[in-house]
Amino acid sequence: MSQKVAVLGTGKIGEALLSGMIRAGWAPSDLLVTARRPERAEELRARHGVTPASNAEAAKTADTLILTVKPQDMGTLLGELAPHVPADRLIISGAAGIPTSYFEERLAPGTPVVRVMTNTPALVDEAMSVISGGTHATDDHLAHAEEIFGAVGKTLRVPESQQDACTALSGSGPAYFFYLVEAMTDAGILLGLPRDKAHDLIVQSAIGAAVMLRDSGEHPVKLRENVTSPAGTTISAIRELENHGVRAALIAALEAARDRSRELASGSN
Repeated sequence: MSQKVAVLGTGKIGEALLSGMIRAGWAPSDLLVTARRPERAEELRARHGVTPASNAEAAKTADTLILTVKPQDMGTLLGELAPHVPADRLIISGAAGIPTSYFEERLAPGTPVVRVMTNTPALVDEAMSVISGGTHATDDHLAHAEEIFGAVGKTLRVPESQQDACTALSGSGPAYFFYLVEAMTDAGILLGLPRDKAHDLIVQSAIGAAVMLRDSGEHPVKLRENVTSPAGTTISAIRELENHGVRAALIAALEAARDRSRELASGSN
């Protein structure tokens, strides 16, 4: 943890990562940040004790550069960084859909690149971060990325060829659950419940179900069957979900998300 780490383009996820790293034992003095607006950089300094820097200063000073800018801004950022990044710097990209080869082609030959897909639960230290190494990334580089992103949740190594599928399931995944909670809340209101009570019922049910999935070791089918009594309320609801093709719709939705991730990787708008 004595290495210097720079977070470039520090938005909400970047700040969550900084905060998690500090709680995990990184010294704020070893953390650099860059931001588009000077006042944002000063805000991060005041809140976390980290050091604001320019992109060029960060590239020259930090051992690891974590790039958290939006995918459409990555080309501009790399053009600014390339003259200042030695080949021994570790580059960690958090930009959805951009392959490691994109960075390798624009930086010094041999530069190690690690691609990370994380998600918004990083804001509450419950992220799922999926990690893949580029051509020059070693096990040590991957382990370092795991150490960093492990500060805000769980990590998983996968071949880069699986990143688009992981983006569909996990990167976009929280939105699917929020969508489901929204629909169930509307149903609760239709059934006569006040919105706040419907919301509380659904959120706690979701938390409880998630903990059971995580901790019980049981297959989700088994957990569902435990709730599904013969001729009861649950099986009546499940029948309607099947009649309306909810399972098929979910599969189609995730395929669409994966395909869009591939389009973004290829440069399609």
